[in-house]
Amino acid sequence: MSQPYYLKGSPLNVRFNSVFGWLARHGLSLAGMAEMSVRGRKSGKMQRIPVNPHTYDGEQYLVSARGHSQWVRNMRVAGGGELRIGRKVREFTAVELPDTEKLAILRTYLEKWGWEVNQYFQGVTAKSSDEEIAAAAQDHPVFRITVRK
Repeated sequence: MSQPYYLKGSPLNVRFNSVFGWLARHGLSLAGMAEMSVRGRKSGKMQRIPVNPHTYDGEQYLVSARGHSQWVRNMRVAGGGELRIGRKVREFTAVELPDTEKLAILRTYLEKWGWEVNQYFQGVTAKSSDEEIAAAAQDHPVFRITVRK
């Protein structure tokens, strides 16, 4: 059995992520970016990463462009986390979607965020066919999030 798709960030990507996370933590959200915190499945400590919350059809989603990353594995165990932009912290619960429900979400995510994430989708873009996006769905976990009021 092959390993799930995951594209580890280069040292430059890691540095950019830390800068974008710092900006979101201090109230500057670029194009809707937020800093997500999720409890580590092994350490129990909150892990932070910048994310691009995506709204589709009135629901909010988190898409893992890099694949089955550490935050994805942590989210599967934790079932939720926090989104932060400056002092505004929103707790949420998360449910992972099956591949069959991802097509429209991934297409609209790529329409909005493709300039940033196309490189992680192995040639699949918002203009790709339904079949191509559906084939890529298994490599990109998607979580529907519900923000607690």
